[in-house]
Amino acid sequence: MDHMKLYTKRGDDGGTDLFGGQRVAKDDLRVEAYGTIDELNSVLGLAAAACTDAELIAILTTLQVRLFDLGADLATPAVAHDASDASARGAAADKVHRIDEHHVSEVEQWIDCVCEPLTPLRYFVLPGGTELAARLHLARTVCRRAERLCVHLARSQMIGPHLIVFLNRLSDLFFAMARRANQLAGVADVAWKPER
Repeated sequence: MDHMKLYTKRGDDGGTDLFGGQRVAKDDLRVEAYGTIDELNSVLGLAAAACTDAELIAILTTLQVRLFDLGADLATPAVAHDASDASARGAAADKVHRIDEHHVSEVEQWIDCVCEPLTPLRYFVLPGGTELAARLHLARTVCRRAERLCVHLARSQMIGPHLIVFLNRLSDLFFAMARRANQLAGVADVAWKPER
């Protein structure tokens, strides 16, 4: 049985292929956006490795799948109806699971569920506490960077209409999960106290 090689050498010139065959530079804004989603997915792997709570692990595991879908969504530009290469790109686009309003609602439900046992927050908190909370705060900040890149990308190129909303909700979820991780461990959130 032949094994596929890990390296293809196609990227040695600084280029990469989007799904559907379009060739772009590796520092293209679209590649930056889905590369940051990949980074976020890796951070979620770090969070899951530090997590022992079944509910939080289930959310993190599902989100890792969602982020693969989101990365594929970004890597497969929507095809304009009058595009000359629509057939090849359209075939790839038809195979991609797009992020939609259902995924946004799913994240909102998780936020509500995670926040229910938490005390209302009346102050800003420093990112940290337990190791898991710190990793979830890292996920939150990487998610915000991915969101900023998608906002930038959307100014000049088509992206899915729900991607930015999804990422906006997702960063809120990571904040809530970080607080919940501290609560489960009996560790208080550290209040930010500005110097006078």
